[in-house]
Amino acid sequence: MTLLRIYETPDPMLRQISTAVESVDDQLRALIADMFETMYEAPGIGLAAVQVGVPKRLLVMDLQEPADPDDENSPPVKDPRVFINPEIISHSDSEVPYTEGCLSVPDQYAEVMRPDQIRARWLDEHGAAHEEDLDGLLAICLQHELDHLEGVLFIDHLSKLKRDMVLKKLAKARKERGSRAA
Repeated sequence: MTLLRIYETPDPMLRQISTAVESVDDQLRALIADMFETMYEAPGIGLAAVQVGVPKRLLVMDLQEPADPDDENSPPVKDPRVFINPEIISHSDSEVPYTEGCLSVPDQYAEVMRPDQIRARWLDEHGAAHEEDLDGLLAICLQHELDHLEGVLFIDHLSKLKRDMVLKKLAKARKERGSRAA
């Protein structure tokens, strides 16, 4: 497995609209394995293929939970999920706020409003079709990652003022990292 480069805003790669995956094969499964390794190393809970320079309709997620819910320091139980050619086929009218972050907008967080329940369909890494009602963090994360497949970042859901503030914080953090590395 290989750690992949995660593209960061404002890289134009992140604005590409991803194309459908044509076949679920060993080459795609190798990319999936590399994406999981990259996501876990980052660390993150979701990663779209376009974020690692592959504009295909593919994303991976793992909303790990502590093994012992009463002990947040217990080792997490991994629950890797693969979504190939995912689509939302319906969503609730009610929206909920959720503080989102993104590996392509590192260390920046902002509240985004999204539908709290969705119905989605996708293929898994074996090519099996799935259709489910999703809610909670899984629904929010899938919507966030699906945005990537359309060239949309979570900051695009913010007002211009809030988006500019996040981008200024990001630029300042990059500048500070650069001066420490020098």
